[in-house]
Amino acid sequence: MQFGIIGGGSWATALAKILTDNGNTIHWYIRNEESIHYFKKRRHNPHYLSSAYFNPAQLYLDADINAVIEASEVVVVAVPSAYVEEALLQVAPEKWEGKKIVSAVKGITPTKNQLLHEFLSEHFQISLSQYFTLLGPCHAEEVAAEKLSYLTFSGIDALQTAEIAKYFTTDYINTVVNTDVVGVQYAAVMKNIYALGAGIAHGLEYGDNFLSVYIANCAHEMGAFLEKIAPGSCQNNNYTASVYLGDLLVTCYSLYSRNRTFGNMLGKGYSVKAAQLELNMLPEGYFASKCVYKTNITVQAALPIASTIHAILWENLPAEEGFKQIERFLQ
Repeated sequence: MQFGIIGGGSWATALAKILTDNGNTIHWYIRNEESIHYFKKRRHNPHYLSSAYFNPAQLYLDADINAVIEASEVVVVAVPSAYVEEALLQVAPEKWEGKKIVSAVKGITPTKNQLLHEFLSEHFQISLSQYFTLLGPCHAEEVAAEKLSYLTFSGIDALQTAEIAKYFTTDYINTVVNTDVVGVQYAAVMKNIYALGAGIAHGLEYGDNFLSVYIANCAHEMGAFLEKIAPGSCQNNNYTASVYLGDLLVTCYSLYSRNRTFGNMLGKGYSVKAAQLELNMLPEGYFASKCVYKTNITVQAALPIASTIHAILWENLPAEEGFKQIERFLQ
């Protein structure tokens, strides 16, 4: 099976490592020609996971996204949600014909608050039967270090999903299959919001006791939202599974979590702009908070924690005041 990867960041690089470690050759879209030249010469990504080295014979690097998709049977999309529209709207619609698409995107497209499959359906008439998701709990840095990790693949056809998942199963990656395509994507969006809040709490010097209560309540809030937006889609309502609760936990606790790191700076008194300049990025949870806030106008789930984090990020609510409010919601 010929795999293509769209994206040149740490998550895309980690997925490329998994596939090539399994002996696959991959077609890889990296938009920067300079980075491609460096990669070919030095055998590693110049900007992300530089400890992960590749065999050049297994890589077809290209700055032409259409060429990569045309050469691939399965296209793995691993672009941050804020930029996925810009990347994919370069693709000629006929290039998607007959392709399977695996989303490793952990957010919502910003223009219309769409999950990736909704965006692809609107712009390219791609059916849900062609679409699969690849989610954690899994940090790119631990993949690079070959620490045992778990990936969950979701698709409406469990057999097709398992067929794709086997290409990612290695000595250090175990794979899980489920059919909750919509729910797992929203879970990935929500956990980034809550992880950013966990970072704020840490920056405000709340302790582990508070954080455990905070995360337990986040898990409950997330489950209630998922039941409203994708009713009955989770197998046996098992929101304690790794792709839901596990991903929430690691993103809230891990020092690798960009959302937690960003939130920690806000809790210490940085403004959003100052934290962005310091870290040279805005994390997925920042954009996700606004997207979920807008989406929930229709869904009408009770989201006191997510709504308060949105107010801190987008409405200039002081972090300390916001968490005093959150204290009153927790049980």
